[in-house]
Amino acid sequence: MSIVLIAAALYLLAAWLVVRRLLADGGAGAGFWLLTAVSAVALHGLFHYLCWRHGGGFDLHFFAALSLVGLGMAALTSAYAATGRLGALGVLVYPIAAAALVGYAFAGPHVARDLDWRLELHAWLALLAYASLAIAALLAIMLWLQERALRRHEFRGWVRVLPPLTELETLLFRTIAVGFVLLTATLLTGMLFVQDFFAQRLSHKTVLSLMSWLVFGALLFGRWRYGWRGAKAVRWTLTAMALLVLAFFGSKFVYELVLRRP
Repeated sequence: MSIVLIAAALYLLAAWLVVRRLLADGGAGAGFWLLTAVSAVALHGLFHYLCWRHGGGFDLHFFAALSLVGLGMAALTSAYAATGRLGALGVLVYPIAAAALVGYAFAGPHVARDLDWRLELHAWLALLAYASLAIAALLAIMLWLQERALRRHEFRGWVRVLPPLTELETLLFRTIAVGFVLLTATLLTGMLFVQDFFAQRLSHKTVLSLMSWLVFGALLFGRWRYGWRGAKAVRWTLTAMALLVLAFFGSKFVYELVLRRP
């Protein structure tokens, strides 16, 4: 538990340091706050590793999966910041990662699954896809808020700390493209390696994931062919992400927390 508390404190400290940096300099380039965030990410990952060693397998219960997605989001945000891009995202992502980690720690360990390397590959691809596309959803919300503020001529401090619209939009579509590739690999490995991929319990998850994949694919095609941007890109991104959340965490919530099925 001490690892969890230290990691959560470092996440919150990193978010606070980002806010201070933004208010002082109008930007959040790499600095001490990034070292703090990377330390939190490392401790976050260490806690999962220790839980897996103690449990003898890969824990993918609702809270464990949520924490792993939070870990992936925090790692991606830190990677963006290290390259000088959008460190301000840490204001949102790091508290989310801290809350997910604390939730997993207090929920307690669950029965671990002894998965072979193929199913572990499928699981890791899924978690990376969710983390990448969750970052894309946050970028879409930031893009929408920035566009609305600019249309209303509300040039507040938080608008000025964001990158230009074109840069934010480019980063959004690059993140979606990476997430789409990972989601494609997730679906392919699922069909190849998961037994009864279209079974009763997995049918709704499969259908919703495929719908999300189609929406993300259509968005990328529309961007390439018709130059989609702005509000349309935001709507499609959030719709696809909502389908993906329902596919994975919605089904896990119902089965594991409501129906109490492993």
